[in-house]
This record gives sequence, C-alpha cells and structure tokens, in this order.
Amino acid sequence: METKRHTCIKLEIPSTHELEETEPIFVKGTWFPTHFDLSITDGLRAWVCHASEEEVKVRAAQWDQPVLEYVQMAERYLGFQQPGSDYGFSDTGDDHKMLSWTFEKEGIKLQWRWKFQQSPNIKKTTAEIVDFLMDANIRLSEEVVRKTESFENMKVEAEKCLAQNERLTNEKVEFEDAIYAKFLGLLNSKKAKLRELRDKLSKQETSEKSPQEGEDTDKTESFDDESDDNKSDEESRKDHIGASKNVSTSKPSYRKRKTSK
Repeated sequence: METKRHTCIKLEIPSTHELEETEPIFVKGTWFPTHFDLSITDGLRAWVCHASEEEVKVRAAQWDQPVLEYVQMAERYLGFQQPGSDYGFSDTGDDHKMLSWTFEKEGIKLQWRWKFQQSPNIKKTTAEIVDFLMDANIRLSEEVVRKTESFENMKVEAEKCLAQNERLTNEKVEFEDAIYAKFLGLLNSKKAKLRELRDKLSKQETSEKSPQEGEDTDKTESFDDESDDNKSDEESRKDHIGASKNVSTSKPSYRKRKTSK
C-alpha cells in the first residue's frame, strides 16, 4: 500500500475582477511517491487535478529531475506557502483553470503550472476540503490543549522544585551556621586549653631554673673558698720551707765554731 500525505494551504491570489485585490483559495494536496492529486475551492466552485504517474514522469524529465524529487518540490510549494514565490490561479479559456507558482534556481526565476478542470461534484470536493480543514483544526486544538496542560503541569512542578530548592537552601544555611557555631566554640575552648597548658609549662620551667641557679651560686662560692684555702696552705707551706732552709744554712756555722775550740 502506498504511503500518502495530506496538505492544505490558503493562498491569496490576484483577483481576476478587480485590480490590487486578492481572492482566497484553498488548495488540498494528496501526495504519493510517484504522483499526486490536487483539489481547489474558493467556497463556491471547485476544481481538481489528478497528476498521474506518467504525467509526473514526463514533467520530471523535462526539468531533469528524478520523479521523487519533483513530487517533493511540488509538495513543498503547495503544502506550505513559500515566501518570494508568486502564486496564480487563472482561466485558460477552455473552462479550465491553471495553477502556477514560481521559484528560483541558480539565480533564474522559473514557473511551474498545472491545469485544473472543474470538479464533477463541487459539493463533495468542497466538503472534503472543509472536512480536512476542520479535522486539522480539531487536531491542532487538541494539541494546543495538551501542550497547555503539559505546560501548566510543568509550571506547577517547576514551582514545587523552586520551593523545595529554597527550603533546602535555607536548611543548608541553618546547618552551616550551627556547625560553624559549634566549631567556633570548640576552637575557642581548645585555644583556652592550649594557653593554660602553655602557662603551666612556663611556670614549671621557671620553677626548675630557680633551684639550679642557686646551686650554681653555691658551687661558685665554695670554689672560691677552696681556692682561698688552697692559697693559704700554699703560702704556709712556702713559709715552712723557707724557715727550714734558714735553719739548715745556720747549722754549718755552728759546727765550725765547735771545731775551732
């Protein structure tokens, strides 16, 4: 089964009755890979065009295009109104209409045209176009409703997320303040303890130094006393030795006197 796509656009074409006026027409397209069907209505009359595979193949060959590329290009211009393209829908003089549109290729403005014949059943053709537009409008309305509901739900969720984020932020700030307060109290107590230990250590060092200095002083004094005593002993010894020498020198003279007698 061939896949098909449907499109419908509203075109404002130049009026055939009054200059500088436009008339709206609705163009519905049914697109297949190798051919397409078009129907047009202005609300009062309707026209149809059945582009067969053979016709599309001939047109594509004239434009040096593959069939699929030709169909896709036609769908692009008749499925969505292209800016810069000139659309026209004019009489051909034989109770037919000619739909045309322009496009640029390599800087050259070119034109495509397809001939339409009056619909054998104007009411049916017009009703099909209107039904398609109504169905499309319903689908779009439903899509808008779904998108709106989805947007509202997302908005509610976003508000909840924002509220939760604000609550978590506040809790974080409160937690950090409490932790900082506890840490500060602990830090101050540790500092006080360290100061106390430092003061105790300083006092202990001071108390240990005082007795040692006293001992050093006593040792110095005793050393001085011993030095004095040693000096006195040495002086006495020297005096004794001197006296002994005097005695020894005096003895020979005594002996001489005794011998002479």
